[in-house]
Amino acid sequence: MKVIRTDLPDVLVLEPKVFGDARGFFLESFSQRAFDAALGRQVRFVQDNHSRSARGVLRGLHYQLAPHAQGKLVRVASGTVFDVAVDMRRSSPTFGRWVGTELSADNHRQMWIPPGFAHGFLVLSEFADFLYKTTDYYAPECEAAVRWNDPDIGVAWPAVAGTPQLSAKDVQAPAWRDARTFD
Repeated sequence: MKVIRTDLPDVLVLEPKVFGDARGFFLESFSQRAFDAALGRQVRFVQDNHSRSARGVLRGLHYQLAPHAQGKLVRVASGTVFDVAVDMRRSSPTFGRWVGTELSADNHRQMWIPPGFAHGFLVLSEFADFLYKTTDYYAPECEAAVRWNDPDIGVAWPAVAGTPQLSAKDVQAPAWRDARTFD
């Protein structure tokens, strides 16, 4: 597995070795040993999630606060998304900064979003199957969000035809200045 560092030191892009021939391909989508080695510490995942979304759907920017903050290892099984992480840790030197990368069924890349980061993605293909592992269970009482297009964060989302499709919850997400953060 190739580890690609991002502008946010705790967020990693992971690129597995893909073995392909005329029949198709094989890749190891997860190895606890390799993942822990890439991070330099052990991480335990407790839940796997799968969402399917159509072109132009934007999910995020979501996170969970303590005591149920979640780390996420995300990947795309079909389609293409632009995936984003935003540092929500007030004590971090990269507080309020974001990083984004394209994840697709073709590039097989994954992104590690540690606890303390908001996460979101925009579907660029006709549809996308988005898979993610989490380090804590979903806890609605700890759920938080920040507005996807807040100018203080300034995520440079790729252009899609029309306005991105959002859930009612995401439309009502607070601005950066009002968002709950980590210490």
